[in-house]
Amino acid sequence: MLEENNLGLPDPDPLPGDDMNTPYFLIGDDAFPLRTWMMKPYSRRNLTNEERIFNYRLSRARRVVENAFGLLAMRFQCLLGCLNQMPETVDLIILACVTLHNLISIRYPAIARLAVDQEDEHNQLVPGEWRQGRQLADGDRTHGRNVVTSAGVSQRNYIKHYFNSRAGSVEWQQNMI
Repeated sequence: MLEENNLGLPDPDPLPGDDMNTPYFLIGDDAFPLRTWMMKPYSRRNLTNEERIFNYRLSRARRVVENAFGLLAMRFQCLLGCLNQMPETVDLIILACVTLHNLISIRYPAIARLAVDQEDEHNQLVPGEWRQGRQLADGDRTHGRNVVTSAGVSQRNYIKHYFNSRAGSVEWQQNMI
């Protein structure tokens, strides 16, 4: 559905402080194909400084997603495996889990803060408690090929340049690579 743009994703929008429309995309690791809808890091060999910045920034974004899924799976262990349900039922299960998670977070904010990853004063990762449990797999590696598209390469390079531009950089990123 992502290949055919049948998920109803919003139309491309410019990144903050930029004027070029960029498609919305998912964040993955090397197990996934590079597409306009799936950004993954550059290979770890002979990276330029700009590519290291891109990988760092993508990694930070991916960590937010890992925290969200990790917290839900820690609390609601039915999410650790395959939900052998009809898609409509899976939607309801996930909505129920997210709603219950949000209620717990509002009622017990100190517990929620301990559970998620944090950064120390030097922007270094301090792992959250959810990471002590079982971690989710990065994806089903048995389907499809990991084939790069030229449009995906072009978009990743554009985002790399954005992360290294005045509009898209953050003040501490040079210290993190």
